[in-house]
Amino acid sequence: MGFLDKLTAKWNEGKFVCVGLDNGDFEFNRKIIDQTFDLSLAYKPNAAFYKEGELQKTVSYLKSSYPDIPIILDAKRGDIGNTNEAYAKAIFDDLGVDAATVHPYLGKESLAPFLKREDKGIFVLVKTSNPGAGEFQDLTVEGKPLYQVVAEHVKNWGSNVGIVVGATYSEELKQVRNIVGDMPILVPGIGAQGGDLEATIKNGLNSKKQGLIISSSRGIIFAENPREATLNLTNQIQSLI
Repeated sequence: MGFLDKLTAKWNEGKFVCVGLDNGDFEFNRKIIDQTFDLSLAYKPNAAFYKEGELQKTVSYLKSSYPDIPIILDAKRGDIGNTNEAYAKAIFDDLGVDAATVHPYLGKESLAPFLKREDKGIFVLVKTSNPGAGEFQDLTVEGKPLYQVVAEHVKNWGSNVGIVVGATYSEELKQVRNIVGDMPILVPGIGAQGGDLEATIKNGLNSKKQGLIISSSRGIIFAENPREATLNLTNQIQSLI
């Protein structure tokens, strides 16, 4: 089953929550996963937090225990072609995740090693959740903000491509959804970063009332009861759809 098939199956079950595994300890992650697997749309380990071996343990556990749940590696990769060939091999073949985040600054040509992997998911950074995102992303290019120009390009990059738009920029999310149509949108920033869930749902759902991957990391994994936190977020989402 390809990445988009996995996503669609979970959306059809009414699942929208992506649990961000921003902790590099396998045993910690295993406990989070076992408490939340039946509520989760996807898991998103952040490569920056992992020591050698711990990421592979986490991914292997997910693949062996819950193979129907997509794994999105938050890697933010992007470089010239040969380097991206190595990145794509390491991420998709060696590690074995279903999808990865990449940045578009070097252009579509540089991302060819990722884009050709049609069974995998590629999430291109369009409007990130950090406070300083507008320094470059809001610059006017061709009479519109750069993030909108990027979205216009990325929407034609392939059927396995999605985008990243932070929940902290809900109005921008609305603009991007209008540009990209039904593409999957990974939305970080719910929870500790203060993203507006109601506005995210209102502005981000696609024409099928799906299409959103709503990521929460610290708000779930460091909660007193991670399962309860995931369930509460799921119920909030369902009440807004």
